[in-house]
Amino acid sequence: MKRRTLDIIFAAGGIAVALILVVLGAFVYGQYQFSTNYVKQELSAQKITFTAPDKLSAEEKSWKAGSSCLTEFGGQLMQTGAQAECYASYYIALHMETAANTAGFPGATYATLGSTQTDLRNQIAAAKAKNDQATVDATQKKLDAAASLRTTMQTGETLRGLLLTTYGFSVIGQIAGYAAYALFALTIVMVALSVAGFVHAFVTPEDEVVFQPKGQWTPAPVTA
Repeated sequence: MKRRTLDIIFAAGGIAVALILVVLGAFVYGQYQFSTNYVKQELSAQKITFTAPDKLSAEEKSWKAGSSCLTEFGGQLMQTGAQAECYASYYIALHMETAANTAGFPGATYATLGSTQTDLRNQIAAAKAKNDQATVDATQKKLDAAASLRTTMQTGETLRGLLLTTYGFSVIGQIAGYAAYALFALTIVMVALSVAGFVHAFVTPEDEVVFQPKGQWTPAPVTA
């Protein structure tokens, strides 16, 4: 086969691959834009605004290593996945933990409070059977506190779950964006290689051949 023909075939193939890459990149980039716009639209609709930095408590600023994001986003309207993750993981989570400690049920969650309420009801029934009104009254206060806390936990955990799901969706969108840029970069590389292939094809002598079996006779070029 002539070297020029082989170069043209490879160069044309490179152009075809580049076209496929740019189409795929455009599609993936479209998904990235959709994800970004969707997250911003949905979060903005919730109208959640971060507490201003000067109004944050010392505990809110230093509860965990990542709590500094509350200061970074202080006073801002929530619009991004990173903001949603910060609010859910460091603001809501802290206040849920504080509410559980204040109510006298440290470490409690919506799920665990169900069994706690059942146990307290059983204690009240047992105390009533013994006509122990003092225990009934004291346990009833704990049951009321557990019921109130469980409502708080349900609201907090639901909002946290929604915000963290939105954050996860935004991460997928970011990955799609990186993939799109990578595809566009590969497109540029393929186009550059294809152009180099075409240039090489037309600077190569027309009679140059490749993949010629050993011992095969090749006629000498005819000269005038």
